[in-house]
Amino acid sequence: MGAGDATADRTARAWPARLHVITGKGGTGKTTVAAALALALATGGRRTLLVEVEGRQGIAQLFDTPPLPYEERHIATAPGGGEVRALAVDPEAALLEYLDMFYRLGAAGRALRKFGAIDFATTIAPGLRDVLLTGKVKEATTRTVGHRRVYDAVILDAPPTGRIGRFLNVTAETARLAKVGPIKTQSEGVAALLHSPMTAVHIVTLLEEMPVQETLDAIAELTALGIPVGRVIVNATRKPLRTARITQAELRRGLAAAGLPTDRATVTGLLAEARDYLARQALEESLRNDLVAAGLPLVELPLLPQGVDRAGLDTLAEALRSSHPA
Repeated sequence: MGAGDATADRTARAWPARLHVITGKGGTGKTTVAAALALALATGGRRTLLVEVEGRQGIAQLFDTPPLPYEERHIATAPGGGEVRALAVDPEAALLEYLDMFYRLGAAGRALRKFGAIDFATTIAPGLRDVLLTGKVKEATTRTVGHRRVYDAVILDAPPTGRIGRFLNVTAETARLAKVGPIKTQSEGVAALLHSPMTAVHIVTLLEEMPVQETLDAIAELTALGIPVGRVIVNATRKPLRTARITQAELRRGLAAAGLPTDRATVTGLLAEARDYLARQALEESLRNDLVAAGLPLVELPLLPQGVDRAGLDTLAEALRSSHPA
């Protein structure tokens, strides 16, 4: 077994689900983390699919590509020759695909778009939109060719924590409403996947009060719904200072040793910044303890000072690959 194969196997053991749902409060970097996880899980010649369902084209922006159509496209190569494909699921296209698959409407189905039938359908049955979106994700996750899975893993950039429970559980609600027919069958199939060990919902957060509280709320909600929660991914962490107290004398000595100015204004300004940093560090440690108390594995990703580009995604992917098995 080569080093690439060993890394790929270790990564697969650390992230054993086949469908990885990534959620988090807006602004925590969930799309970035989803992309990095897709790269990490594609290591060693594997193939992953990165899916978005909110119509923001966030994946295309991250990888600096044109807007994604409703088809699976190659967007990146991972270490060891692995492949990351991406798909932007469009509810309208998914409904046409659904109608053609189950009712063989063909051109008649496509003509529905002109009459606003798709908007009408998703308006009278709001849950239908999410059923179509999650149904497409389920199809990609379970698709096989020649008795072999097409994708080793599917990574879903899901809606934020504020509505993740309703998004993932709507299939169960629709299954109860639809007593017979293809919608009931599809809803039940999606619900079975989302409640099985094949799925893991990972929650991205920052060490800030609101994101941490939303993370804890989401954990409680998903647990109550019986949907497997995987890991809490703490994004944009900074290295802590290794001291609990900083004095002017210490700063002055350090500045002098580095050949930098030691005037009163410089020392006073740096001291204020250092004390603010230590206060922030103490708050972050308290919030980290709150997350640990939730009882889920934590993965911490570093802050990317230069912003998120392909090199930054590779840095985050390496951190995810190096995380220990849950």
